[in-house]
Amino acid sequence: MMKTLTFVALGLALALPIAAESASDRVVSHQVVAEDPVPTHPEGARAIGRLRSPFCPGFMLENCTSGTAATLRDSLNTLAAEGWTAESLVDWMVGNHGEQYRAMPKIGRGGLLAWLGPPLFLLAGLSLVVVVLRRIRAHAPVPVPLSPLSPQEESRIEAALRELETEDD
Repeated sequence: MMKTLTFVALGLALALPIAAESASDRVVSHQVVAEDPVPTHPEGARAIGRLRSPFCPGFMLENCTSGTAATLRDSLNTLAAEGWTAESLVDWMVGNHGEQYRAMPKIGRGGLLAWLGPPLFLLAGLSLVVVVLRRIRAHAPVPVPLSPLSPQEESRIEAALRELETEDD
């Protein structure tokens, strides 16, 4: 029984590093960029700079490290070399993958709201804060000036202070 457990443990110890190595090779090989990338075209680079990656959430297409993103960049550069403009490449990409991959919203009804909405809301919020602070200041109680102490009150305070000093000693 002990020999069997020893052989099983030895077999696992030898098999696990090989399995882990082959799994890591698969992950690395999935992200390998093509050996002969298509040369970058100025129109292709302009279009790639205006797009988010459909393969790396949160990344721009130009910064995505996946192999499929590299293939897409190569495709865009190939189309640009064939004469496509940056705008037509962006439209092609948005048509195939969706509007959410456009890095900057279009200038139009929805796009205009996306560009002007945040500054307008900020301005409205600051205006609201100013109005509220002015109203609070207007309703704040006016401080009443203190009247000077009478000689009688001054003598009482001095007597109380002398009494406190004598108690401390």
